[in-house]
Parts: sequence; C-alpha cells; structure tokens
Amino acid sequence: MARTDPDSCPGVLRLHAAADGPLARVRVPGGTLAPEQLQALAGAAHDLGDGAIELTSRGNVQIRRVRDAGALAERLAAAGLLPSRTHERVRNIIASPLSGRAGDHPDIRPLVSALDSGLLGSPALATLPGRVLFTLDDGRGDVSPLRPDIGLHALGGERSALLLAGRDSGIRVTTADAAEVLLAAAHGFVELADGQWRLHEIEDGLARLAALLGLEPGPDRLEFTGPAEPPIGWIPQHDDLVSLGAGIRLGSLPARTAEFLAAVERPILLTPWRSLIIADLEEGPAEQVVRVLAPMGLIFDAASPWLRITACAGQPGCARSHTDVRADAAAAVESGRTDLPDATATDAPIPAVAITTAGRQHWSGCERRCGRPAATVTEVTAGPEGYRVGPPRT
Repeated sequence: MARTDPDSCPGVLRLHAAADGPLARVRVPGGTLAPEQLQALAGAAHDLGDGAIELTSRGNVQIRRVRDAGALAERLAAAGLLPSRTHERVRNIIASPLSGRAGDHPDIRPLVSALDSGLLGSPALATLPGRVLFTLDDGRGDVSPLRPDIGLHALGGERSALLLAGRDSGIRVTTADAAEVLLAAAHGFVELADGQWRLHEIEDGLARLAALLGLEPGPDRLEFTGPAEPPIGWIPQHDDLVSLGAGIRLGSLPARTAEFLAAVERPILLTPWRSLIIADLEEGPAEQVVRVLAPMGLIFDAASPWLRITACAGQPGCARSHTDVRADAAAAVESGRTDLPDATATDAPIPAVAITTAGRQHWSGCERRCGRPAATVTEVTAGPEGYRVGPPRT
C-alpha cells in the first residue's frame, strides 16, 4: 500500500490546521516529564493555547488553538522539549510507565534514552514518518499490544523479543544490542518505505525488514491480547516510595491543574491510556496530593466510569465532526448513562440524551472514528441525524 499524500502528522514546528485553530503536538519519549517541563507546558497552554493540555494515546501531549507558534517553540526548546528541529516528529517512543519502579521486571528506562539519542543522532532518520511508533515493554505486557512498528518486549535473562509491524518477529536480541537493533530497524524502514506511514502498510514489511537486519527468526512467537488497564491509584514502589496513577477526564488536563501537579516537584509519567503517574512520593505527601487533586478532577479510583470512555476531538476542534462529542460523552458519564446493563445498540440515529452504554466505549463525531483505542469497545458514532451505537467490537 503506497500512500499518495505526504505524512501530515503535526509537531511543534509544523502545526495542524484544526477547525478551532492551530494544533501543536509535543513528543515526550518514554512519557517522562520533569516538573519544570510540565510547568512550561502549563504556561504555554494558558498563555498561547486554549488553556488545556491534551494527552494522546502515544504518551505525548497537544496544545490547541496556538496563537503564537514561534513563542511556543521558544518556550518548549528552553524546557528541553524540542531538542531537535529536524527530528521532533519521529520521537514516538512509548515505554512501560512503571518500569524500574514497580513490578518484577527489568528496568527499560535506559533504553528509552539510548533509542532517543540514536534517533536524534542520525540525519537519515529525520525522514521517518511521524506515525512510526516505537514501544519498549519491560515484560509486563502493557505497551506491546499497542501494535508498534518497531518494538522490544523484555523476556528476562538479558533477552528480548523484537516486535515488527505490531507482531513478534521471532527475532531475539540481547539487552546490550537492543538499541542498535531498534535503530537498524528504523533505518530499514526508511529504506523499504515508498510513501507508507506504517510498517504494516509495506507489502511483506515484517519479513523484508527482518531480512535487512540479517537476524534469523526463531520458532517462538509471543501473542498479545487486549490492552492493559491504566495504573490508577496507590502504587507501591520498590524503594518504599509510592506512585499515584491518575485518570484524566477525556484526556484533557486543565493548565491550572497541571500547575498544581508541577508544584508537587516529582516526575510525571504520561501513559498511552491518556492518564498520568506522579512518581517517587513519600506516603504522607502522596495522601496530601490525593486530597488536593481529586477535587480538581484527577481520578484516583480505578472503578470510575471516566476511565472507560474515550472520545475524538469533536466540534469545535474538528470540521468533520457532526457535534460536540466530548460534551455529549461527558453529559452521559455525569448522568450515569455510561454504566448501565441495558446498553443501547441501534442502527437508527438517536439523540445523545437517549444513549445508554456499558463497558469500554469510544465516542466519535464522524465515521472516521479518530482516536479509537486498539481494544474491544462499544462505538458511539455521530451522524447528521444523531448517534448510532454499535455492539462491542475490536
């Protein structure tokens, strides 16, 4: 499959012309933000955007309605969030958010730095499409199901599985060789691609890339089923500190709330489930964080119905959308209509106020269903005459 249109994935230096104004996407490799970086994003969203930071399904962030692109780039560069003007859109790296802090798994964090440095250091890799996704899974199976173009899944014992085109390639690599192999795979993608944005779009892309690497696949294959649940609530760490996993309503973090998060002065870990983790807290301060931030809208209850709802941008951000999807979805959650056993399923269009749903669901403003998670979800899709609600499907 060869695309005829160029990759238009936005960044900081190349904004997307959304219906409500220019949109900037900021890459955050591995999802880790220092407090001062989060403060810089909050200030930029308040001063130069619409007052909110959007979390994406790749652990990155977006600022909508950018009023001064040059000023935004200057602020983000000063905060270390724009280390390269040529490679900014290719740094799409998702890593297991709790790696090295919780769980009996290898620490994948050093590999995030090595991979990002390698990407930035190669002029040829500046031509990677902005859609190419890297994942680094420490073995717990939380990010490998996200169908990376190029990924690594730790197996223990200094061995990892190489993932290509969203699947286990059968190739096994050592920890010492991991960064080099991932970067070689990225170079191979550049060599093989003829306008394609993703590896699975290249005919026989997995086999051809494996051959370019000169690595022999073995007989074993890992299977990844279903997405992981976002880590929410109180999470004990190895070092007797704690992390707090927090859900964000429809992935939109108000700048004022982000300022309070930055004031905690602890690392913030963005997840691919549009949530975040406040890491390295002592127990007393962690309790205080919950008391302050829960009333501001952060979700520390894993049973919250907000954690089962995703939505596209909708109006006014998207010209294709038939309605303000996020407002309709929020109203459904707040009224208790998204957690009922008698869920609606209909091909006939119905008004938003008549919708009842259950379980995971994705609300879309049109048939494109942008932002749909890679999971079994109920699709609530708007049309010119109302919404249609489909049965759960993958």
